[in-house]
Amino acid sequence: MDTNQNKTPEAFKITGNWDAQSKQLKQKFSQLTDADLKFETGKENELLGRVETRLNKKREEVINIINKAQTEKV
Repeated sequence: MDTNQNKTPEAFKITGNWDAQSKQLKQKFSQLTDADLKFETGKENELLGRVETRLNKKREEVINIINKAQTEKV
């Protein structure tokens, strides 16, 4: 029963200024490193995986955290 496979990971995209967003995330979550937040276009799932592992949170939670950072003014 692998319900997470039904979600489309392609739906998650990084928008806006990632440098500013990653700095904001590092301030909120001091355990995140530059390496955890390294982003390459098309490799959103790798970024999500690293952040999931570091924060010990589920993918949905990590997506919500990042989406919130994308909508906040830096």
